[in-house]
Amino acid sequence: MIIKEYGCACGREHKSPVKKIISGSGAIEKLPEQIKEYNFKKAFILSDENTYKVAGEKVLRLLEKNDIGFTSCTIKGETVEPDEKSVGSAIMHYDSDCDVIIGVGSGVINDIGKIVANVTKSEYIIVATAPSMDGYASSTSSMSMDGLKVSLSSKCADIIIGDTDILKNAPLQMLKSGLGDMLAKYISICEWKIAALITGEYYCDEIASLVKDALKKCTDNAEGLLSRDETAVSAVFDGLIACGTAMAYAGVSRPASGVEHYFSHVWDMRGAEFGTNVNLHGIQCAFSTYIALGIYEQIKKIVPDREKALKYAESFDLGLWNDDLRAFLGRSAEAMIAQEIKEGKYNKAKHKKRIDIIINNWDEILKIIDEELPDIEYITELFKETDLPTDYVAAGVDKNILKMTFKATKDIRDKYVLSRLCWDLGIIEEIEI
Repeated sequence: MIIKEYGCACGREHKSPVKKIISGSGAIEKLPEQIKEYNFKKAFILSDENTYKVAGEKVLRLLEKNDIGFTSCTIKGETVEPDEKSVGSAIMHYDSDCDVIIGVGSGVINDIGKIVANVTKSEYIIVATAPSMDGYASSTSSMSMDGLKVSLSSKCADIIIGDTDILKNAPLQMLKSGLGDMLAKYISICEWKIAALITGEYYCDEIASLVKDALKKCTDNAEGLLSRDETAVSAVFDGLIACGTAMAYAGVSRPASGVEHYFSHVWDMRGAEFGTNVNLHGIQCAFSTYIALGIYEQIKKIVPDREKALKYAESFDLGLWNDDLRAFLGRSAEAMIAQEIKEGKYNKAKHKKRIDIIINNWDEILKIIDEELPDIEYITELFKETDLPTDYVAAGVDKNILKMTFKATKDIRDKYVLSRLCWDLGIIEEIEI
């Protein structure tokens, strides 16, 4: 499958750097012919200890069998973190004679591989080992830098290979993680539309439809995921690729990432700083999606109060809030605090303009919520069917930090999300989680 490029009714030209997507049973066998088709001379194979066993050895044998030169790096450690140390290890093992990097893995290996490919100006192939996240077709890498979870510009994969014989045998938690990452798109699309209404941010119906169509295929086939049904696994993998493509088309992460992703980022940052429990990204996103749906239900019941909102913004003490962030997140809070100097999200004049827009368009905001978000009863049943967490115990999250996590999500990026809306309305302290 080849990703198309086209002009859109939104007025933009949509393009994806991905040249080919090869998926299905036995797809990994096609790797050598792709290397030869693009005249690559020598490959740099990047994996970790787990993915080497799952598919790395197979890749090396295929290259040897087809007389394709290579060097390899298997990053050591039971758990590989997406940070400066891992990137440094990969770079130090890189052979400058290589002209293509082949990542063998999923989230972390793919993110590292894309950075190394970007730095070395190499072409990049990813051999996916799990349908666990939506970064395969994106041009960014989710990394920890100086303790802060950041999205770095990197190299998008030129070729994506997803062998369903490998993907369906991924650890069950990773299969569920992929579905969880897909279910998060309910929130991301809803928030994208709301943000466009309130801030004038760019929005494209066609890109949103691409994501929603992929999401529907996942939910239609979700019942087969736990039994490793190939159709269900393919639906999740193809959906994750579609979401990566949507982000490439939009030029931002908006189509696939909203407040639910920021919950996950906050927990990741706390894990790095304090050693607290961290689950797989997609599992955290699933639980955060469930939380966000509950908060949107609360939003639907309120009547915006302009004076209340203005009074809350006027009384907001940024210095005290920054102290709270430091206590909650440690060192990574400093980067978020520095961001606010540029963003000015708490600027009172800007807030006044936003609250007027919100109140004047409240009926439309409620309409978006009703149209884009599923019934909580439906999602509860779907989560039960696929063994995704609907409570903090199953998610492995401390109940006592849920409220502060939500409040911190508004400071992760300069992106208008649910927590920003609640702050603007002056109700963020009243939200129940």
